[in-house]
Amino acid sequence: MKTMTYKGYAARIEYSDEDRCFVGHIAGINDIVGFHGESVAKLRAAFKEAVDDYLNTCEKLNRPPQKPYSGKLMLRVPPEIHAAVAMAAEVRGKSINQWAAETLAHATSV
Repeated sequence: MKTMTYKGYAARIEYSDEDRCFVGHIAGINDIVGFHGESVAKLRAAFKEAVDDYLNTCEKLNRPPQKPYSGKLMLRVPPEIHAAVAMAAEVRGKSINQWAAETLAHATSV
């Protein structure tokens, strides 16, 4: 399943049976930005509008918008996995970061 994205932001989407519509929030930021729609097309349009409104509001308030992810990922793994990852990267002539980024991208179809 693909995630709805726009301008580097991703949507977290749920269905509200009570409201009979999809309800979403921008994922990965602390600011609360919500949107909703009765169909996928309306939800997508509302998501794009919410992101644009968020960016415009941040600009008007003269503060940088929160970015969903920094690109830094810290993991704690058992030493034997760390060793296996280091060997797999070295065999391919890559750093652990390069190998991990490629492996994670492949696993998530990015």
